[in-house]
Amino acid sequence: MGSNLNPSPLPAAQGPISRRLAQRAQLPCLTLCACGALLTPLTAYAQAPSGIMKHDTASAGKSDVTTETFDAVKKAADANDVTEAKIVAGGLLATGNSRSLATTALGSVRARRGANEFSAALAANYGRSAAKASDPMTTTVENYQGKLRYDRFVSDKFALFLSLSGRKDRFQGLDLRLNLDPGVAYYFLDEPKHQLWGEAGYDFQFDVRRDAAIQAASLTAEPLEKTNTRHSARLFAGYRNTLNEHVTFNTGLEYLQGLADTDYWRLNWDVGLTAALASRFSLATTFGLRFDHHPLPNVKELDTLTAVNLVYTLL
Repeated sequence: MGSNLNPSPLPAAQGPISRRLAQRAQLPCLTLCACGALLTPLTAYAQAPSGIMKHDTASAGKSDVTTETFDAVKKAADANDVTEAKIVAGGLLATGNSRSLATTALGSVRARRGANEFSAALAANYGRSAAKASDPMTTTVENYQGKLRYDRFVSDKFALFLSLSGRKDRFQGLDLRLNLDPGVAYYFLDEPKHQLWGEAGYDFQFDVRRDAAIQAASLTAEPLEKTNTRHSARLFAGYRNTLNEHVTFNTGLEYLQGLADTDYWRLNWDVGLTAALASRFSLATTFGLRFDHHPLPNVKELDTLTAVNLVYTLL
């Protein structure tokens, strides 16, 4: 819905923060996270996906980059140039009566120069499991995501953005989902520790479907084309609150409505809470929901993901 690497997130919204945190954000950092409850029996987007909501995955606790909001506009006094680079990796392994393996990884970079900002992110999520020790392992999660975004800050309360994201998701039946999202944003509240804003724009979506999904659909529904194009209107509302210097809360709700095909609509919701445990350790918990009212045949409408991460920052 982008349309789908926000943790922000995908996830993943970023806004003006205190000078002390802003100085820390200028240093390159390498982040290692141990992920809990990464996967559900539902198709995992770990996602981005797909809208353009953006939650900082290094601090929000999930690897999802194709759903991203954009950074809250910084007032002139706080509009310092910033360069950030982050790497996140985590995994889960279980053996014995049941077997499972899950891995997740994400890398992101953000550069702010005056009124212009550029960001890029990549993410990958993979999982295999077996209900019994004697059963063969089967793939349960497999998706890869990438995102590029450019923001132009016109004034303290008004901004323009352009986002391009791509996603490959085995269990959504997609070899590629490409989303192009131009739009505008207005900030109703824009304080150093408190932001409330809305976005409105257009979403162009181009899908390349997996051959396996097309074959499965031909047995139970009308034949599907290899490619498909959709045009949608997009609305987003975001809220971020730095409760104190150790705890941050953020959430975002995104809605996409098909223009030509009005039966098609999607809803994305992300919520996260990050708490600093020490100078270099933090604990991040997130919940994400993705609802597609008109998915491919044999694909569930609803995906959810709950994650708990322990994050360590080297620099």
